[in-house]
Amino acid sequence: MRLTDYTDYTLRVLMYCAANPDRLVTIAELAERHGLSKNHLMKIVNDLARQGVIETTRGRGGGMRLLKDPTQIVVGEMVRRTETDFRHVECFDESSNACSLTPTCRLKHVFDSAMQAYFNELDGVTLADIAGPPLAPPRADARTGSGRATPAAPMRSPVTRRKALAKATA
Repeated sequence: MRLTDYTDYTLRVLMYCAANPDRLVTIAELAERHGLSKNHLMKIVNDLARQGVIETTRGRGGGMRLLKDPTQIVVGEMVRRTETDFRHVECFDESSNACSLTPTCRLKHVFDSAMQAYFNELDGVTLADIAGPPLAPPRADARTGSGRATPAAPMRSPVTRRKALAKATA
């Protein structure tokens, strides 16, 4: 089964907000961090706000944050809310099923069991289980003024830094 981009982006928004609980997250920040369209993200954020999962604040200094504790947001529930079609094969839709094998076919039951196992797994996972550590917002690039994320410099001990400096000046 393949999830839609909408579901993928929804989970990314939620994971990012969960990883940054102490501050408001902006759509521009999310778009920059994930390389996504601001327009797509605005639709997702509006839907999540309507569902009562996040709260949004407009204007300068605005952004979004989770309204619920990440331990209370179940991944399976969010996937069910964002996906529109779980029909694996034609016979899953009785109104349009024209398969001649339906009366004797056992495949539908196999797919149905697999779908139940899939959701049982997702229902056992919360946003807290999949959210990573807090992430810093993208820093503005002094040359371009863009908010592109710049990788953090690796942590080095004072001895390593001195060796690197000596090597660079030699």
